[in-house]
Amino acid sequence: MRVVLQRCKEASVTIAGELKSAIGEGMLILLGIEDADRDEDIDWLCKKIVSLRIFDDANGVMNIPITEVAGGGILLVSQFTLMASTRKGNRPSYIRASKPDFAVPMYEKFIARLTEMFGKEVKTGVFGANMQVALVNDGPVTIVMDSHLRESF
Repeated sequence: MRVVLQRCKEASVTIAGELKSAIGEGMLILLGIEDADRDEDIDWLCKKIVSLRIFDDANGVMNIPITEVAGGGILLVSQFTLMASTRKGNRPSYIRASKPDFAVPMYEKFIARLTEMFGKEVKTGVFGANMQVALVNDGPVTIVMDSHLRESF
């Protein structure tokens, strides 16, 4: 499982011209799922996400997790292209990305677990939809995490 996490001032998902979800200050998280992913990957990533101290404290130092940001939100968007391989040629291969029959239940488990750990609703896009994602990145702060590389972090 791979995530790209971006600290934001605001983020939103629009589908076919209709606003699906929006948050103010918080995190936009893009999530890629592969067949090797398990519930342990979900648990590890969700714990990391809610514990990362990437928001500024009173001294302007990144020292506060999302759970302590007043009004902070999380917007989670599925993105199979995070699993792209660009090793050969110029056309990315998405062979590692899970098919919907595996990915959708994992995505739903991820949402449920992150909501539980965050303590409030996690906003989402729609799995498999063509989405327009808008973001005002704050910092910029962008962090990439791969649950299969957790021993190296």
